[in-house]
Amino acid sequence: MGREAHITFKGEVAGRLEETASGSSRFVYHESWSTPIACCFPVTRREHEWFGGLHPFFQHLGAEGWLREQRARIDHIAEEDDFGLLVRYGADCIGAVGVLPTGDSPSIPYASEALNPGRTVSGVQRKLLLTRDEATNSFIPARVSGAAPYIAKFNSLTIDTLVRNELLSLRFAADVLGRDEVTEFQLDHVGELNEIALIVTRFDRLPDGTKLRAEDFAQILCKPRGVDYGGKYDADYTDVARVIRDHSARAEIDLARFFRRLVVYALLSNGDAHLKNFTLLERPEGLRLSPVYDVVNVGLYPAFAQRLGLALNGETFSLDALTKAILPAFGEHIGLSRATINRSFADIKAKARTAIKKLPNPQDDDRDAFGARYAELVRNQCARILEE
Repeated sequence: MGREAHITFKGEVAGRLEETASGSSRFVYHESWSTPIACCFPVTRREHEWFGGLHPFFQHLGAEGWLREQRARIDHIAEEDDFGLLVRYGADCIGAVGVLPTGDSPSIPYASEALNPGRTVSGVQRKLLLTRDEATNSFIPARVSGAAPYIAKFNSLTIDTLVRNELLSLRFAADVLGRDEVTEFQLDHVGELNEIALIVTRFDRLPDGTKLRAEDFAQILCKPRGVDYGGKYDADYTDVARVIRDHSARAEIDLARFFRRLVVYALLSNGDAHLKNFTLLERPEGLRLSPVYDVVNVGLYPAFAQRLGLALNGETFSLDALTKAILPAFGEHIGLSRATINRSFADIKAKARTAIKKLPNPQDDDRDAFGARYAELVRNQCARILEE
């Protein structure tokens, strides 16, 4: 038997995670535990084994990219050691599940340069969990204890427009889909790091700090992370619809919400709408599709793949090949009525006209080249897909 860890759900120990001698992993519910902690771990089965490494549900809780590299370096943990990094930093994860060392594991203080000690947030982009320092009324990185109700998303070391890109994209999405359909966001300065960031309010935490169950679709579908984090692209949007149909407490409503989002993502050239950018969130009535988050216009970056993040009913579509005919056909394929599809397009078309007017002036290329290019791409996508 290899290493072990306690698995918590909303702060209570629900079971244990084990490494097996063969290199697999096993999650075992405690005898008295009766509530499922995840869609892929029904309590009707008490043991859930994954052959070949850490189970994807737990794998997708861990940090990726920049934050993962930083943590592996300062703690002298192999960067590919999913289990070791998660036990070290997984006490407070996105959603309601946490990972704690067992009593047999030594308690080692976090290095002074460790960012968000004891907490983790997934995603390749540079990001951190934040809290607000009441004394200075400023955002600062969350410590090992206390609230962490915000996520800061920074520009990458090679692309200095990511923050503005997502700010514009979320504004457009909120204008078209409705403000309550998009996670709360703002642009602000992060103290201590001296950087401007897009700061989003976490929807998996209530104002009093209560943890809500939240599972992204890579976790629900048990997709291994894969080489270079490619597993989250290994699916079809029909898989997203199937998860909604199988697990949403209001499946018909959430399927229509998903379809509307997919249309808006096409208008925004959001080719990064992969499995981890869809989440089911705990609500009083059960699991529901979460607010929109992580929306980026990839059409501005030629080095990125210029296609939809997932296949669409078995086909891969480049962003500039999407037309009004393609999307309604997909809507019908996932079970939406023609009336629902027509209403969705009519509403999106009307609201997109107003949202476009709020974008940067496409004539300001000499003063705001990025903004002008952004507006031009969105206008072109709207003209083709909405037939404006």
